[in-house]
Amino acid sequence: MITREEISILLDHPVYDGDGNKIGDAKHVFLDDASGRPEWVTVKTGMFGSNESFVPIRDAALVQDHLEVPYRKDKIKNAPNVDIDAGGHLSMDEEQRLYDYYGINWDSVLGEPEEGERTSGTGTAGTAGAAGAAGAAGLRDDTFREAGAPRTTGEAGTAGQAGRRGEARTGPRDDAMTRSEEEMHVGVERRETGRARLRKYVVTEEVQQTVPVRHEEVRVEREPITDANRDEAMSGPDISEAEHEVTLHEERAVVTTETVPVERVRMTTEETSEEETVRGQVRKERIEAETETEDRTGRHGRDVPGKGRE
Repeated sequence: MITREEISILLDHPVYDGDGNKIGDAKHVFLDDASGRPEWVTVKTGMFGSNESFVPIRDAALVQDHLEVPYRKDKIKNAPNVDIDAGGHLSMDEEQRLYDYYGINWDSVLGEPEEGERTSGTGTAGTAGAAGAAGAAGLRDDTFREAGAPRTTGEAGTAGQAGRRGEARTGPRDDAMTRSEEEMHVGVERRETGRARLRKYVVTEEVQQTVPVRHEEVRVEREPITDANRDEAMSGPDISEAEHEVTLHEERAVVTTETVPVERVRMTTEETSEEETVRGQVRKERIEAETETEDRTGRHGRDVPGKGRE
């Protein structure tokens, strides 16, 4: 539950729903005139914050620098529009309509013990700045009832003022809007893209090489009888049969293999740099001023600077 001391912290700070979606910024807090306890917070919604929706604050929580409420964003944006009187109060009828919309039992709200109630069970006026004082002015001494007496809507104090919530004001009101935008920050991360390995395997290929080879052939030579060879020629019988044999030779190509180391292979890595362009989307708030005017005919119009009108 939000306390009065935390009101100044949550004003003009973001409000998120139960799913973590930003709804808008908290602009006003309304207190119970009898107990002084925060009951409602208004949230600026719509384009340029043009709408202001009421949200029950009883189950809200202040988390760091923002307020979290247990209602969905679309539920809050479609909340009923209510009129606030000049004193900065919600009427009992308007508040009951809001409670009905959010599914909160009105009888249980009236039956809850308020902070600051007298021990006899009567109500007291809230102290929420100017709005609380205005609510306190509506309480009379004759509105106090006996302990255990039923609370009726005809009473101008306890029941009537319990249904009127005063706006909490913490000093001078700041009407300035805070415009925010998202900035894109680009970094790099190192990740694994693949693996490389060395693998050795055996292949067979055809190799061709030409080498010279020699062989012997028979050649018959004849020479005439001369004085130099006459003695050798006449050494044998006159007429006879004879045989002479010569061995022939040739060379053939012989293939052998020998394993020899030819090179050393290893893997290393090196880093190269290149430029990469990244694109993203950032959200930016824009603020435009709208002026409502009334012409001489009594008709209302709206001027939006920067946008043409026909």
